[in-house]
Amino acid sequence: MSQSLATMISENNSHFFEGVEKLMEVWFTRKDGMTSNCDLRKIPRSQLEAIMNQVKCEIISTTSTDELDAYVLSESSMFISPHRFILKTCGTTTPLCCLPLLISLVHEYTGYDTVQDLYYSRKNFKRPELQMAPHRTFEEEAEILDRIFGGGRAYCMGSVNRADCWYLYTVSPGRPRYRPNAARQNLPHSRVGKVHREPDQTLEVLMMDLDPEKMKCFYKDICPTAAEATKKSGIDKLIPGMIIDDYQFDPCGYSMNGLMRSIPVSLRGYHGGYMTIHITPEPAFSYVSFETNVPQKSYKDLVAKVVATFGPKQFVLTFFTSVETGSSIEDGSCSVPQYADYDVDDIQICRLQGYDLTYALYNRFPS
Repeated sequence: MSQSLATMISENNSHFFEGVEKLMEVWFTRKDGMTSNCDLRKIPRSQLEAIMNQVKCEIISTTSTDELDAYVLSESSMFISPHRFILKTCGTTTPLCCLPLLISLVHEYTGYDTVQDLYYSRKNFKRPELQMAPHRTFEEEAEILDRIFGGGRAYCMGSVNRADCWYLYTVSPGRPRYRPNAARQNLPHSRVGKVHREPDQTLEVLMMDLDPEKMKCFYKDICPTAAEATKKSGIDKLIPGMIIDDYQFDPCGYSMNGLMRSIPVSLRGYHGGYMTIHITPEPAFSYVSFETNVPQKSYKDLVAKVVATFGPKQFVLTFFTSVETGSSIEDGSCSVPQYADYDVDDIQICRLQGYDLTYALYNRFPS
């Protein structure tokens, strides 16, 4: 967010903030399958703060349900469920640097001994030269992940010869999980056999060049409190029934986490329902991200509401769905939804191990 720990100054001393987030999701299990007493939420708060220190951000606030702990950070969000850890950070944060410590703490406190799945993704940065190692290039990020994990796969969605693309690195079941070496002690090398997956889906909408009028809500001189910004912008109406934990940065910028008050049956018992939104409103580099795993009767309608709320000139849509879920981004179709005033400039649909992934790039016309 703007004016936070990761505020950046460019070469000509003009203010710039990189709103694009680095998103890391790690699922844990045990080699023997005995996970009933394992829980990532057993990691103490002090140790979570040690992880954040390596990432170069801070915990601002937290909220919880029986299924999920959610943390608003100085740079975006963290979610911890019994066996899934999600870290989403913007600015010049370094989330990949915390992986060895995270794995060590998981082994020490939670009872898990194996990474079941890992997903790392991000859109291309607006100012990659301002990032810190190992996040200056995706090749650099993939290299450090290759050193920690075996069997990872790196992908680029979108056009590599244009400014708009989305990167993904995955480690999936049945491949080596850790590579032990002198620098990383007690990281077991193991293979996971057939792993049962719960139904799971994640929708992400990454929006650029936002409507300046809609962005005014996220300046403190217009909306002094986060609650006012949440209501005035219509964020509270995107997915009803959320426990909202929101924060308005000074002088501008906004973050929120939402947790389901009543957990849908399809989410009950494994990792809980959430949504999260992060807003960098300055016109020169405006950026908004929206993410949720809450099942929807119509993802097309939800995306339409999100886009109408923020008014981007361009947005990227990504949709992960587990094979067990069997849902698609457009109900009853393998294509992507169409929206008035937007052209779909790029579509990629692929099957990863256990998941289907849809990527699409939208531009408002006339562009």
